[in-house]
Amino acid sequence: MSSKIAGDAPGSSWAAVVRTNGTSEFSKAFVPKPILEASVLNGTCIGIDAISEFFAATAGGMYESLKFTHESNDGAKTYLEWEGKAFGAQVGGTTILTRDETGLIESIRLYHRPLAAFLKFSVELENRLKGKVDPSMLHSASAAAG
Repeated sequence: MSSKIAGDAPGSSWAAVVRTNGTSEFSKAFVPKPILEASVLNGTCIGIDAISEFFAATAGGMYESLKFTHESNDGAKTYLEWEGKAFGAQVGGTTILTRDETGLIESIRLYHRPLAAFLKFSVELENRLKGKVDPSMLHSASAAAG
């Protein structure tokens, strides 16, 4: 697995991985027990299946548009900035990928902004992931604790 090749659009390597979600190619991009930490979740998704469910939920129309605007690589880390539209509002964020020495993805850290869009996204993600991930990971668990 390689990171960004000079001249490629920002985020193109990562977007190519996400497009393979639900296939064996997706699994081959990761270490056996990768993790996903996201600002729209209360905890960590662990393993290919949980990460795949997350991306299946977000890919199904939650974003009206999404474009990576910047990419920076520093050793095992790839930092991606993105902008888009979700629920009729402008959104943006950062994705940080960490790879092992062979280039397989060990972790994904995903952050959303602004707050209003983040909250809508979190509620919709909960609706899409009910019964598929631990309920304590989802929006209503944090609302109940607050």
